[in-house]
Amino acid sequence: MRRILVVCTANICRSPAAAALLRDRLGKRGLRDWSVGSAGTWARVPRAASRPVVGILRRGGIDISDHQSTMVNEELLREADLVLTMEIGHAEALRLEFPAQAAKVFMLSDMTGKRFDIADPYGGPVEGYEQMVSDLSSLIDEGLDRIIELAQGVVSSEVQ
Repeated sequence: MRRILVVCTANICRSPAAAALLRDRLGKRGLRDWSVGSAGTWARVPRAASRPVVGILRRGGIDISDHQSTMVNEELLREADLVLTMEIGHAEALRLEFPAQAAKVFMLSDMTGKRFDIADPYGGPVEGYEQMVSDLSSLIDEGLDRIIELAQGVVSSEVQ
């Protein structure tokens, strides 16, 4: 079984949404035994996923209502075959704090060859959440082959 970890800041918007979307896409590829989890760089207290994200994903047939935020740690990173972050700052921080795991840390947007941060919609209008979910969905759809290759160790995994 392959394990992918998706990381953002608080683990209540972007990373749980990306993890759920990625699980969905992997399942559609027949990779149902893969594990996709999420964590945050500042998820010190367990919290539910933000309501707008839960609602948007529910409309798309994905339920994350039982999500509880988790703080990223060495064990989660060690167990992961691939770590995908939402921002360059997340990737840099993880590589510095956990150098033994640095080679498996990439930005999600790196999977498409278009490096950019995924904006955090927290506290903003629902349209921001909708745009974030749309952006994540597009990145995952476009980068899924690369995600699978990296998680399987099929291609070189240079640190970006």
